[in-house]
Amino acid sequence: MSGENTIGLGPLSAIFGRIGILSFGGPAAQIALMHRSLVDDHKLLTEKQFLGALSFCMLLPGPEAMQLATYSGWRLRGTLGGLIAGLLFVLPGALVILLLAFAYAAYGQVPLVQAAFLGIKAAVIVIVIQALVRIGKKSLDTKTARVLALLSFIGIYTAGLPFPLLILAASIWGFVTTRGTGISPPLPRTAHTLRTGAVWGALWAAPLLYLYAINAQFLKEIGLFFAKLAVVTFGGAYAVLGYMAQTVVEAKQWLSPQQMIDALGLAETTPGPLILVTEFVALLAGQLQGGPALALAAGATALWMTFTPCFLWIFAGAPYVEWILAKPRLNGALTAITAAVVGVIANLSLWFALHVLFGTVTQSPVGTLPDLATFQPRAMLLTALAALLLIRLPMLAALPVMALIGAAIHVIS
Repeated sequence: MSGENTIGLGPLSAIFGRIGILSFGGPAAQIALMHRSLVDDHKLLTEKQFLGALSFCMLLPGPEAMQLATYSGWRLRGTLGGLIAGLLFVLPGALVILLLAFAYAAYGQVPLVQAAFLGIKAAVIVIVIQALVRIGKKSLDTKTARVLALLSFIGIYTAGLPFPLLILAASIWGFVTTRGTGISPPLPRTAHTLRTGAVWGALWAAPLLYLYAINAQFLKEIGLFFAKLAVVTFGGAYAVLGYMAQTVVEAKQWLSPQQMIDALGLAETTPGPLILVTEFVALLAGQLQGGPALALAAGATALWMTFTPCFLWIFAGAPYVEWILAKPRLNGALTAITAAVVGVIANLSLWFALHVLFGTVTQSPVGTLPDLATFQPRAMLLTALAALLLIRLPMLAALPVMALIGAAIHVIS
């Protein structure tokens, strides 16, 4: 039941506004920040409530940290509280991404700027590998999980299987093979859930239906792609980036591989969920297709289609948290999805590294392979420096330092 704790909308807005502004460093850092603020400092949620909510959000597609913020706001002050918490978590980063995208479109091809971005790209290689190791340590604790991760990597790297298919297969395997029973609390009434789902589903679909009605071809494609992405984004942004890059770069050809890597590097420097990279991709694609006006329309479409479903999942599903978490088979499906996600992140790590470290990368029957003659020693040096820096410096400090190092090497070489 929402609204169990009493807090004014003003204090709630101040708490989640601060969380939104300081939410750098990806979901792990963001969840830690929320835990410290909501559980330790303000004691608005108990440890059990917070961890139960986090487990529920991990079952959902979309950015788990943003959904956790939305759920926490909902639990404290109902739907309005959830809206405030979710929006304040996303909007600061969305504004920064907007400014960065236009700056990149204007100055991204300047040699000195490109050199700075090479430093950021080198750091991104290390950051994604760190994410792979961190998730792998926690989730690959059984032989079955390791096999699922390996099959997922082979499926996406060698066979080019789509990410949603891998997630579906893993979830079915986990659900079917899990045994055990649990004592569930009473099932909440469904009438309110159905109304909530209908309202938020209509809100989510309305812009896309309008774009189809006016036959705005490019914006239709943007809306449909990011709506689909919002449904399959299990495991966080790192997991889905391989699928997004595969579509944006290879299928749609909206961006080049280097522009896609730059997009991730810039998204790493902003507060808010890393999946805000979708806004950057849409802004840049719109700018390249038709200039600033189309860029703004594309960015707004991507934001709406990416984040509106987060409110749908939370507001419709939050009353069922305790009931869902008591189901062993659902937890088994989540465990299998997490293992498959490790394989997808491994593919992403390799994809980024190859495109940064080699000038030419081609697709072969066994996967993406580099032309060894186009090896980039400068990129390798920057990657090694980034690995050393990220041992001692937080990501937020290391990224601008790597940008400066990349620019400095360009100037003196």
